[in-house]
Amino acid sequence: MTGESIGIDLGIKNLAVVSTGKVYKNINKTKKVKQLEKRLKREKRKVSRKLEGNIEKRDSSHRPIWKRPLRECKNIERQNQKIRSIYKKLTDIRNNYLHQITREIVKTKPSRIVMENLNVSGVMKNRHLSKAIAEQKFYEFKRQIKYKCEMYDINFVEVGRFYASSKICSQCGHKKADLKLSDRIYRCCECGLVIDRDLNAAINLANYKI
Repeated sequence: MTGESIGIDLGIKNLAVVSTGKVYKNINKTKKVKQLEKRLKREKRKVSRKLEGNIEKRDSSHRPIWKRPLRECKNIERQNQKIRSIYKKLTDIRNNYLHQITREIVKTKPSRIVMENLNVSGVMKNRHLSKAIAEQKFYEFKRQIKYKCEMYDINFVEVGRFYASSKICSQCGHKKADLKLSDRIYRCCECGLVIDRDLNAAINLANYKI
């Protein structure tokens, strides 16, 4: 054990920023994932056209009445199989990335790892952010960190969601109440510290006292 306490701040721009300064990029912005998502949209449009072509008419509730039962439409089933295959590839890429970075973090052997108790279900109600948050897999990230901390005998600390890690200056402790979500750089009006917002939050988590 290094005896070090490290904080991890999860986000949308980057998946995770660690108090050591290490930044783990958002894998959903990589070329490979973007190409798969583009292909997924294309295949979904194809199956939609096939389904529309198989509609004879719609009933009073606007539900489709099929020309042929869907189970007999082999071309639609083949198209759905392509879609399932792309979904699996995307899931495997994201999960593998999480395993790689959570393993890398715990193998630095800190004495403790501190993370916020994020209100993921609440944020998911925001339709502008829900897709990005779901793709980042915050819950799975935390789950992996937790069980790997147990494996390596590292103390895992979860800070309450109302702790203002982003608004507190990691150098002097001054709280900037008017910090906006769009402010990506934290500028302290008391001590003059200028620091990346997410790194500032990660340092505050690392320094968190129970």
